[in-house]
Amino acid sequence: MPPRRTGWRALLKLALLAGGLVTAGVVLRQLGGVPGTAWVDRSIRDEGLWGEFVFVMVGATLTGAGLPRQGIAFLGGYAFGTVLGTALGLLAQTLGCLGAYGFARLLGREWTRQRLAGRFGKRLRPLHDILAGSPFEATLALRMLPVGSNIALNLLAGMAGIRAWPFLAASALGYLPQTVIFALLGKGVRVDGAWQLGIAGLLLAGSLALGLWLLQRHRAARAMEE
Repeated sequence: MPPRRTGWRALLKLALLAGGLVTAGVVLRQLGGVPGTAWVDRSIRDEGLWGEFVFVMVGATLTGAGLPRQGIAFLGGYAFGTVLGTALGLLAQTLGCLGAYGFARLLGREWTRQRLAGRFGKRLRPLHDILAGSPFEATLALRMLPVGSNIALNLLAGMAGIRAWPFLAASALGYLPQTVIFALLGKGVRVDGAWQLGIAGLLLAGSLALGLWLLQRHRAARAMEE
């Protein structure tokens, strides 16, 4: 599939995710007692440090297992507001990244070596080499993209033995823009804040434009597409 078409499809999916979360949040909030925002209202909000701890642990577990990280940021904004929700959502996402990376590094390195030497090597080798050669820059670019899988990149980095600190630092930094955007969306849903939703929409548009630009120009993006 041509890169431009792939990029637009990825951007559309991210925009649909944002719209779906906002719509679902409004509906669940109006219905009340429905799993989702009701669990946050009952067990997380206004529970102090304990609620924050539970949110981070649950969020880390879910993102580590493959749940879209934007959903955790959205719930963080809904529960704690934009600033604290962003901080706790980012912490949960980074811990989830660390968990998946560490699991793969401990258990999957031999599998990766075999695949890089075997029939999957032609596809995996370019991305592996780019990550190994510049783990911070390549990871940051990939985290800013609207394409690819968060958990797949975590597992590949761990299995391939990519250096931990550059990978995790770039992941956290790359997570930040969308975490802020989706926390704003979550806060806007909870308080019926039109200005939060408007700002989040503008930031999302900027993030999508940056993602498309990176998708067309960065070699790590082309390797991820392949």
